[in-house]
Amino acid sequence: MPPAFQPQPEIITLEQYEALPESRRAEVFDSVIYDTASPSQIHQALSMELSNILYNYIKSRKGTCQVFSAPFDVKLSDKPLTIVQPDIMVICSKDKLDGKRCNGAPDFIIEIVSPGNPSDDYIRKLYYYKNAGTREYWITDPQRKIISVNYFEHNIVSVQYSFNSVIKVNIFEDLWINFSDIASLLNI
Repeated sequence: MPPAFQPQPEIITLEQYEALPESRRAEVFDSVIYDTASPSQIHQALSMELSNILYNYIKSRKGTCQVFSAPFDVKLSDKPLTIVQPDIMVICSKDKLDGKRCNGAPDFIIEIVSPGNPSDDYIRKLYYYKNAGTREYWITDPQRKIISVNYFEHNIVSVQYSFNSVIKVNIFEDLWINFSDIASLLNI
């Protein structure tokens, strides 16, 4: 008896990925393409607040790091091809930027959990970001009102904070983010 037919994953090359229509939101893990959903209103509002805090901090200190938000491609690997679009990222090495994307791991990433696929941020992306060399990765979950801080540079994984917390961004000397203020502002 032949095995049941299973849909085959769509394998993609960099050239094929670059030829996708701009309207298609997708990421690639181990050369397999995965479509992503559009973010919700709370997701976008939270992303904007966090991006602004990071941007203003870096600008006020005349820092050289840059803040980017999705959709902006990050190529973590050529073989197998892995391209992600983190919600928020800080890139401190200008040589990783080629005008189209970041080539290599950003220094700091924040993902905002979407209710439809939380395991993507908690499991898959945690694995890929850690192995690619991301220094720090936060998983911000507005439904559960939890922030999971992963400071890979010091082997600290999954320290959880509530939305009432003030949390240190470990890659910077003196940046603290007050989630209580953000939650109050956004009515989370």
